[in-house]
Amino acid sequence: MHVYTEYLIFNTKNRYDTIHITPEIEQIVQASGVQEGMALISAMHITAGIYVNDLENGLIEDIHEWLEKLAPRELNYRHHQTGEDNADAHLKRLLIGHQVIIPITEGKIDLGPWEQVFYAEFDGRRKKRVIVKVMGEK
Repeated sequence: MHVYTEYLIFNTKNRYDTIHITPEIEQIVQASGVQEGMALISAMHITAGIYVNDLENGLIEDIHEWLEKLAPRELNYRHHQTGEDNADAHLKRLLIGHQVIIPITEGKIDLGPWEQVFYAEFDGRRKKRVIVKVMGEK
């Protein structure tokens, strides 16, 4: 089995942001040479996540609104008593998830119709990494 690793770096201008990363994942899979296997994509920070869904602006806004309803920024969280102000970002990450595994078939990521990969930032404005680990047979 062949294993190939690359990192994506993000430093968003906004506290909350969603970045479409499917093209970057496709390039990494191609560079890996893996023909049959899987790619693990994982946000390496506790206030960011990775998810798969439709690349449609209305849906992306709906996801943000849904997350804000479930983990509102302005609540007085116990975590804020430690001097932090990002408890909602931690909770949003739990809801969206921190990683996905995508199959690779015949050298390409094998997503379903409309599926795309996204990086979700909930406490941005600083450098963060995403690991992409491709595993399989060349």
